[in-house]
Amino acid sequence: MNEMLTMMRGAAERTSALVESLRDDELGLPTPCAEYDVKALLAHLEWGADLFVSLADDGGMPPQKEYTGDFRERAERMLAAWEKPEAWEGASRTMGLPKPVLANMALTDLVAHGWDLAKATGRDYGVEERTAAALLEFASKMAPTGRERGAFGPEVPVPDDAPVLDRFLGVIGRDPAWKP
Repeated sequence: MNEMLTMMRGAAERTSALVESLRDDELGLPTPCAEYDVKALLAHLEWGADLFVSLADDGGMPPQKEYTGDFRERAERMLAAWEKPEAWEGASRTMGLPKPVLANMALTDLVAHGWDLAKATGRDYGVEERTAAALLEFASKMAPTGRERGAFGPEVPVPDDAPVLDRFLGVIGRDPAWKP
């Protein structure tokens, strides 16, 4: 729990700082998530933070809402929910998955969409090597389920000697070389 929570904190901080650096004139830019422009992806990130708060508390699916600009506050609530030991126990009634799997999904969401936003807006987005390795290991195991549930796209071939973050991105269906 502690190592995962540390990685979640780092990803939440990195993604929050990126979100806060975005300008209004960038909200309409395309992202590596073809169905989302920057503004729609921000709304999805905000909803995702709410979702992982609810799942940590054994709640249901929150309604999707429009972009409000309060991602950092939502991410902080998400982290607070996962700081409770009971958030890591048992399985989610809503998704039927073990709670530690949901924490990995939260980390995946933070990093993948942080990277998406960075690529869309020409910014850098890096993660610690241990976080990238944990993400690659998780995504490699969850890829079939992730594709079935629509969370991951078709795998993008990435060389075995590519950076670990790039290999993670390829597994979840992102092209590390994507350009707008």
